[in-house]
Amino acid sequence: MNNSRCEGEVVGTAKRPGRPWAEARGSCKEINDLVHTLRGWLDASNVSVARLHRLLTPEHFGESVPQLWRLREQLNGVGLSWELAEAVADVCFPAETGQQAAERLAGIRLLWIAAGASPTPEHPDAKYGLVEAQQRTIAALEELNRVRQALEVSEQARLQALHVATYLFGLLGQTHAQVAQLTRELDAIRATSDAHPAEVVRAAGRLERAQKQTADLRLQLARAEEERDRAQQVADLAARQISQLENELRELRRPGQEAAGPAPVRAEASLPAPAGASADDDALDQIDMALQKARDVLDREHEAVQEVAEDVGWWDPEKDSGSRVVRGETVSNMPSPINADGDTELFETISDNAPASSDALNIGAELAVRREGARVRYAGAATRRIARGLDLDEIVLGLCRATVPAFSDEILVYLRDPLPVGDERPVAPFVLRLRRTDRLRLTDLEGDELVLVPDPDPTPAAELCEVRSGSALAEVLRGVRPVFGDSAAARTALGELLGPEHPLPRGLRAILAPLRGRRRVIGAAVFLRRAEQPAFDPDDLLVGAQLATHTALGIEKAVLYDRDSSHADLLQRKMLPDSLPQPTGVKLASRYLPAAETARVGGDWYDAIPLPGSRVALVVGDVMGHSMTSAAIMGQLRTTAHILAGLDLPPNEVLQHFDEQAQRFGEDYMATCIYVVYDPASHRITVANAGHPPPVLLHKSGHAEVLRVPAGAPIGVGGVDFEAVELDAPPGSTLLLYTDGLVESRLRDVWIGIEQLRERLAAAQLTGTDHAPPLEALCDDVLGMLGPGDRDDDTALLAARFDGIAPGSIAYWFLEPEDAAPGRARRLARRALARWNLEELTDSAALLISEVVTNAVRYAERPVTLRLWLRPLPDHRRRVVLRCEVGDDSPQLPRQRRARETDEAGRGLFVVRQLASRWGATRLSGGKVVWFEMALTPQQSARAWHLVRYGNRADSGTVQVGHSPG
Repeated sequence: MNNSRCEGEVVGTAKRPGRPWAEARGSCKEINDLVHTLRGWLDASNVSVARLHRLLTPEHFGESVPQLWRLREQLNGVGLSWELAEAVADVCFPAETGQQAAERLAGIRLLWIAAGASPTPEHPDAKYGLVEAQQRTIAALEELNRVRQALEVSEQARLQALHVATYLFGLLGQTHAQVAQLTRELDAIRATSDAHPAEVVRAAGRLERAQKQTADLRLQLARAEEERDRAQQVADLAARQISQLENELRELRRPGQEAAGPAPVRAEASLPAPAGASADDDALDQIDMALQKARDVLDREHEAVQEVAEDVGWWDPEKDSGSRVVRGETVSNMPSPINADGDTELFETISDNAPASSDALNIGAELAVRREGARVRYAGAATRRIARGLDLDEIVLGLCRATVPAFSDEILVYLRDPLPVGDERPVAPFVLRLRRTDRLRLTDLEGDELVLVPDPDPTPAAELCEVRSGSALAEVLRGVRPVFGDSAAARTALGELLGPEHPLPRGLRAILAPLRGRRRVIGAAVFLRRAEQPAFDPDDLLVGAQLATHTALGIEKAVLYDRDSSHADLLQRKMLPDSLPQPTGVKLASRYLPAAETARVGGDWYDAIPLPGSRVALVVGDVMGHSMTSAAIMGQLRTTAHILAGLDLPPNEVLQHFDEQAQRFGEDYMATCIYVVYDPASHRITVANAGHPPPVLLHKSGHAEVLRVPAGAPIGVGGVDFEAVELDAPPGSTLLLYTDGLVESRLRDVWIGIEQLRERLAAAQLTGTDHAPPLEALCDDVLGMLGPGDRDDDTALLAARFDGIAPGSIAYWFLEPEDAAPGRARRLARRALARWNLEELTDSAALLISEVVTNAVRYAERPVTLRLWLRPLPDHRRRVVLRCEVGDDSPQLPRQRRARETDEAGRGLFVVRQLASRWGATRLSGGKVVWFEMALTPQQSARAWHLVRYGNRADSGTVQVGHSPG
């Protein structure tokens, strides 16, 4: 304890920036002694609390860095943690070795253990607890008042800067007009033969003055925007701190205690009105006055924000920027000391040579401050460059480009292989793989510019390194902190990592920085400098730690983002159909494009659903938003579409059920959808629309038209009816269904986009005349209309080529539900098979048709439908099957049962199963359809293929549609 008190006596011996220390308010004497020791370290190192807050990193605490006000409270003894004590030692004494740091912390570790085991009360009186609570409340109220004032001051500064920027923008347009007018006047004067030279000089002077004003206006406009953004950042930080302080004060605030009033409102700056479009001297004088007024306003607001930024812990890493980091230097553009004669000379102070005067001491201090500022600005710029990366390679590349050559001459980045994702446990053994290396070559220097190109002959380094337990490399990685390469342990660790062939520089010219994420070490970075370059110093060790921390956290986030992106991509693919069906009489093709690489999940979807009678339902929809919720709703709607399509509901009723389902999701979600049913036998489509862009029909001749369908209300509005229309779909025509992402963007209105789509389809000459273009090539050509600025939304595209069913290959009848219906069905089937030259199938087909129709008539109350047609197999060229479909109004599906020898019924489905190649039953909204298929021999398929492909041109009466004859 005595040693701690001695270190605590350092308080006040050094002039520490920032606020003076408040009274220590720890829970016991040991905590207060520990607080005095930590304050002494900060005073001796000339580190303020605000600067300490900037230098702390998440690796010091294992989580996020505490807020500035919380950090002040801990340094007052309230809620002090051992992690903060270690962090203060790390910041104040960065040059200490691990052994020295351990010895320093051991002196205060006894205080921490005593505070937890046997604390000594600082104030024995029990009333002190009430006083302490009151002091905490007062301190929190004071902090809340300061942050509120900072919020209001920064908000006023933001509005002032916005006002100035708006004014300067208008003034800039005026000066552009003045420059153009003065240019014309000067050209006119010079074109005059008797022009006086004085007039030319005056006109040229006014033109030059106007041009300088234009350039100055641009600079001040950029400054106003920068001040606006700066004030906005301070205001955002203050707002977050206000929320946290108010939550803490809910339990501490006593009745009657209120925070002080808000900051005084500053009057809005009054700027002179524009001088008009004239270009005389008075107008130019007025612009100069306006520029000076704008500068004064921006200066005043800058100072006001700067005063309150310290209170909320905000720090501008680009403050006083203007230096440029170049090869081999940490600070550039730094003015050298100037002697009395005005000459620039070198200045250096060493330990054996005291400063010659107080002026020299001030100059040396200023140089040190500027070097520190340049180092901090470099660290801020480097971490921003690292943070810009979204994937692992971009982050590693950002680290390499930020450090070579500004910080080191060579960098090697090793990452764990494989990289653990999130909370996954890493696999054994611990292997590091060289991910990237960059090196500066002397031949890359051309004048004052530095050109980095890939090194064709890189220094050999180990590609893989296994980190063995107990090795020097394992110990360095376990220590987390970067180390210089001068110690024996560090050189051994570097040798294990880089391999024996990689040379190591002598002295403090190598830094080994472990890359530690939130939970574990995921790699290591090695920074190297050549012998002719300055060695690293202790401050560079802090810079290396900051770069390593930001890189490790960025890599962890990138790996998590890549995993989430892969999951999102997988989810999107699973939500959409893996492959489209191949229904009879129609060919399908589809495309899906996400809005961008960073927005893989969207609400656009498409589907094609086979229906009874060789019909097919084509669906395209668009759920509002780009999120997992939108994708989930899209998946539910797609599932609903399959269920409703299986019931064979009309398109308008399907959309009505869609609307009812969407209302259960909530009022915040809506969707558009278009539902089309194509019948290849009648060559017609039935369309119902719910707020979706209209489809486009491309005829075989090349004519494209936008179909006139009712727009309808979007799904989710509720209380609306949907209308269905029936349209012709000629053979060879192509229907294009799409979402609004194809035709609408920020640069293009939706109807302009639809017209451009129609024109593009009409101009698609992918084949000869009177030949429909291939579907896949047509989809690619349509997506080609999307420009770089048109990917605001994801895009779904579904193209359907209507070939239809040849009229001579289908027969359709209605049969009354009576006992004579099976006999009539057999006679009609024999006639159709005779016309199709398939008499060999007459007996077996008539038997199966009789069994199925008998079962339908037994339960039907309305006419039974009988459909007989030749269906080509999509997977086999020139292969055809005979398909029979019988529909009735009974919803009960037939089921096969084992009939006993004495039963007179129950054998019909058994016969169908034995003689048919396939059979099944489908429940519809108004009944069911029972179907079976019979295979044809190759000779029969050849004869049937002619009918399927060309129809019966000799006899057009083979199609029979209507009631059966009595």
